This record gives sequence, structure tokens and C-alpha cells, in this order.
Amino acid sequence: MRARWAVALTATLAVLFGGVATAASATDPVDLGSGYVVDDAGVLSSGDISAAEQRLTDLYESTGVDLFVVSVDEFTNPSSSEQWANTVAEDNGLGVSQYVLAVATESRQYYISADSAGPLTEQQVADIEATLVPPLRDGDYAGAVTAAADGFQTALGGGTVGGDGGGGGGGFVPGLIVFLVIAAIAGIVIWLIVRSRRRKRASAGGGSAQGPAVEQLSTEELARRASTALIQTDDAVKTSEQELGFANAQFGDAVTVEFETALQTARENLNQAFTLKQQLDDSVPDSEQQTRSWNAQIIRLCEEANAGLDEKAADFDELRKLEQNAPESLARIQQRRGEAAASIDAATASLQTLSTRYASEALATVADNPQQARQRIAFADEQLSAASAAIAAGNVGEAAVSIRAAEEAVGQATLLEDAIDKLGADLAEGERSAAALITELEGDIAAASALPDPQGTVAAAIAGARTQVDAAKANLAGSTKRPLVTLQALEAANAQIDGVVAGVRDAAAQAQRAQQMLGQQMMQAQAQVSAAEDYVTARRGAIGAEARTRLAEAGASLVQAQQLQTVNPEQALQYAQRANQLAAQAIQYAQNDVGAFSGGGGMGGMFGGGSSGGGNNGGGMLGAVLGGIVINSMLGGGGRSSGGSSGGFGGMFGGGGSRSSGGGRISPGSFGGGGTRARRGGGRF
Repeated sequence: MRARWAVALTATLAVLFGGVATAASATDPVDLGSGYVVDDAGVLSSGDISAAEQRLTDLYESTGVDLFVVSVDEFTNPSSSEQWANTVAEDNGLGVSQYVLAVATESRQYYISADSAGPLTEQQVADIEATLVPPLRDGDYAGAVTAAADGFQTALGGGTVGGDGGGGGGGFVPGLIVFLVIAAIAGIVIWLIVRSRRRKRASAGGGSAQGPAVEQLSTEELARRASTALIQTDDAVKTSEQELGFANAQFGDAVTVEFETALQTARENLNQAFTLKQQLDDSVPDSEQQTRSWNAQIIRLCEEANAGLDEKAADFDELRKLEQNAPESLARIQQRRGEAAASIDAATASLQTLSTRYASEALATVADNPQQARQRIAFADEQLSAASAAIAAGNVGEAAVSIRAAEEAVGQATLLEDAIDKLGADLAEGERSAAALITELEGDIAAASALPDPQGTVAAAIAGARTQVDAAKANLAGSTKRPLVTLQALEAANAQIDGVVAGVRDAAAQAQRAQQMLGQQMMQAQAQVSAAEDYVTARRGAIGAEARTRLAEAGASLVQAQQLQTVNPEQALQYAQRANQLAAQAIQYAQNDVGAFSGGGGMGGMFGGGSSGGGNNGGGMLGAVLGGIVINSMLGGGGRSSGGSSGGFGGMFGGGGSRSSGGGRISPGSFGGGGTRARRGGGRF
């Protein structure tokens, strides 16, 4: 057993100074600094601190969990051990897999701050706390640190704390394997950290959507927070989908089934939240009570969506340990980059061909796609170059971040290129559908002309239909065709004249008519939703909640139309029409957001911003590639990493929150920011 030097030291001081007691020092919540141990109470020797740092580093390397230890004389501001320890955790931006053991030596209090979404249950944390009481009562503070680390080791390994499972620091991963594991997961760990910090800032002062804090918010502030939650959760789900896709392609579906289930639940919550946002944004007036209730529900749904992802954070970290090493990943992205770059000229030629056939407004969603694709490739080149340099320097963590950014940029470049051909196919199909509808309308006009018309309503309908047919023929001629807009106008005229001639058709004919109209409307809705999705996805760093809400609702309506098209064509037609309208609104809102984001200069302004650190990571382009909310947090500083800030990542690794440790660790945050640190526990010793 370790020498109880603290007791001996106290006795020695009493002898030297004639038994004069020194006053205890009350201490406010502290900054954790650069290591795992903060000994403000002065109860640990330099050797004890060194041993504790090594033990806690070993704990992280074998479990992925951080345990920070703080000793002070007395807790103050607040004086509660629970509140004091939780304040330390929150002020230092700790994530769900990071814990704080706080000990007040004079007031003889202790408490472990733990996030409810972390890998340990409350009972496991309480069991670990129980093992600390004997060494603390004996004044063996170094022994208490070891007991805490052993308890975490045992609990995280599936054993029973205080039982025969015994942590004892056993089962450490050899140094080489630890290095390789850290290299493989460094990129995703950093992303987890910044996402945790982003959610922490977003929720600061807000509380739960059902707690008193929500009731104290103004309606305007509640609506703002709901919109922010939607944007952040939408970005989080999209990023999670991409991560799952990468893992599925590399390791197979069976390995990722649990995470896929959690992701599907998060999607469902997000879709419900978007539906509520659409209700708030529609033309129907809402009461004050409805507005507050729905916005609070949006926040709650978003929190649940993120919490579901948080629960699988540890499993997902384990999955990422299987990822290929940095050099192999770099080679794979370089190959994909070459393929995407080689396709830009073909995409440009396709766009040029389309511009000779269609009006500029018909091509508005893809007009700058070649330019955008080139910018994505240029950005990918910067990141790949930075990754190569980082690998050569042995900075595998930084290399992983650059490779991830390059991978996303190349993917977006491919999406931008493919969108041109996709829109071309949709426009061609729109032409065919419009031509067929013109023929059908001309038949309707002939049929309506034979109907009695005592009130002149038939003549008015015929005149309106004829006007639309003539305009459609003009719009479909020459080199400025507008197929989708023309089709929409024809469908409106078709609906009007159908109301006039409905009386001369039997029920079977009406059903057949609805089915025919549905096919045309479905084609247009699918094209419109597809164009909106491509536009938003490739520029999501600049897109706000309104456009995302319209797009989500458009997609949901399209799914409803697809499900009903065989059993209820009339109702399916309504959903398809709604999907078409909402997708058009989404495009308009998205284009407005992009214009505002770039200062009125198109997308160019997104890429004209400064760079972070070494100049390779322009904030605007990173925002466009990975989503503005995520990257703005990254560039704002506060990432936790090993080795300080270097290379092109000064902004990400800089700032007051950067922590270095001699153990060479990268301390992870959470997959989505975690739950609550409110927990009854701790006590006196």
C-alpha cells in the first residue's frame, strides 16, 4: 500500500510550526489545464502526479474514456460538490466520455461528474465512488486516483466494480496497437469533439425543451432556437448518413446494423420536427400557444434525435477503429479525385448543350455546377497535399482530418457533375409529358365545345385552356424551352377544364384520367425534388431552416404520393402536387440563402474568406463542403488534441481549449453532445 505521506506531512508541519493550523483555501471551479490532474490542494507529490497522469493516460488508451482528477481545499461558488464538479466539466467543454473526480480535502467531500449519455450507468459511477471512500479517509489521495482508474477500467471492461472482476489496470493495449487505433479514428474523434462543442453552445442557457427554461423564453427566442436545432440536427443526421455509408462500403451492413437503427430513429424524429416547422410556416394562422408548443416540440425531437446517436457513439468509435490507415485512405481519395476532375469537362459540355435547348431559368439550379465542382476539386487538392505532408511528418490525426475534408469535397464535386445530366433527363421527360398533355388538352377542348353552355362557363374554360396550349407550344419551341414550368401551367389548365367536362365522364373514366394526370405530376415532382436535393446538399453550408423544411416536406409528400398512386390516385395526385410546390419553394429559399451567404455575389463569396492556421482550410469552402455549423465551430477553436496546433489547422486546434498531454492522446467528446450531468452521488469521507 502506498505510504500515507499526506498524513505524515500534516504531522510534520504541526511539529515544525508548533501545531499552528493553516486556513483552508476556498476554490472556485478550475481550468483543467493540459493534463489529467489538478492538485490545487497540494496533497500529491510530483512523483504521485506523474504516476497518476500515466495511469489515467493508460485508462484512456485502453478504453477511450478520460478521467480528470481535481483536488482543492474547499468547494466554493458553488459550494455543492455536485454543482462544483459539473461546472468544471461544463466550463472545460467535456464530452460524454469524459469524467471529473473532484475532491475537497478540508471539507472532506468528493463527487464524480458524469454525463448521463456516457458509457457508464449511474449505478456504475456510484459503485466506483464507493471504492474511493477508504483511501480518501486514510488520506491516501494517490491511492484514490488509482482506485478510480481501476474502477473505470473494470466497469468499461464489463466487470463488476468492487467484485471479482478487478480492474487493476489489466488488459492494456500494447503501444503499437494503440498508436494504430488512434491514427485510424483521429479524424472522426475530432469531428465528434467539435460537434459536441457546437451542441453545447447551441443549448447553453436553454435547458430542456420541457423544462422551466423554455417557459421563460420569449416566443421569438423559442422559434429561433427551434430553427437552429433543425439546422444542426439536419447537418448531424446527414453527416452520420455519410459516415454510415463509408463504413457499409468498407465493412458490410452486418457490422453497422445497430448504428443504422439509431440513425433511422433520428431521421424519423427529424422528419416530425420538419413537419411541425412546416405547420408553423404555412399560411394558416397559429395561436401563441400552438406556436410555443410546436417550437418546444421541435427542440425536443431534435434533442432525442441527437441522443439516439449519442447512445451508439462508443460502438461507432469501435467501428472506425477498423478503418484503413491514413496512407491507404489518401491513395483511395486521390484516385476518386482524379476521376471526378476528369468528368468536369464532360459536365461542362453537357451544360453547354442543354443551354442551347433550354431557357436559362430552366437550368438555374445547375448553372454554376462546373465552377462549383472545380472549386471543390481545388479544395480537395489543398487537403490532399496537407494530408500528404502530415503523414510524412507523422501527424496522422491532422492527416485524417484533411483526408475526410477532401473525401467530402470530391463527393460533392461528383454530385454537382451528375446533377447536370440528371436535370437534362428530367427536362427531356418534361418535354414529352408536356407534348402529351397538349394533345390531351386539345381533345378536352373539342369535347367541351360540344357541351351546353347557358352560363358561358364552358367557353371561358375553353378559352383559358386554348391560351395555355398556345403558350405551351411557344415555350416548347426554339432554344429557350421551359418544359417543367410549361408542364405546370398545362396541368393547371387541365384541372380547370376537367371541372367543366367532368359531368360527361363516368366514374371509370375519371379514375383513368386521375391516373394519367398522376403520372405526369409524379414525374414533375420527382424532378423538382431531385433538383432541390442536389442544390441543397452541395451547398448546405449556406442553407437555412426554411429551405430545408420545405425540402423535407416535399420529400415526405412525394413518398406519400408514391405509396398511394395505385390505391388512391386522386389523393396521390394531391400529394404529388404539394411535393412539386414545396420543392419549388425550397429551391427559391435555398437560392436566396446562397445569395445572402455570399454577399450577393453568387456562390463565389463562400470561397473568398480567409484561411485558418496554415492557410489550407478556407473557412468558407469548409463551410460549403462539410456544413457551416460544424466547420464554423471547428474554425472557432477549442478542439482537444495531442501535439498542439500545427500545419494548416491552427484555427481548429488553437484557442484556449487546446489540450496536450504527454501520453499522446486525443480526448474525444461525444457523438452529439451528450445528455445531462445532473446525478445524485458523491458524499463525504
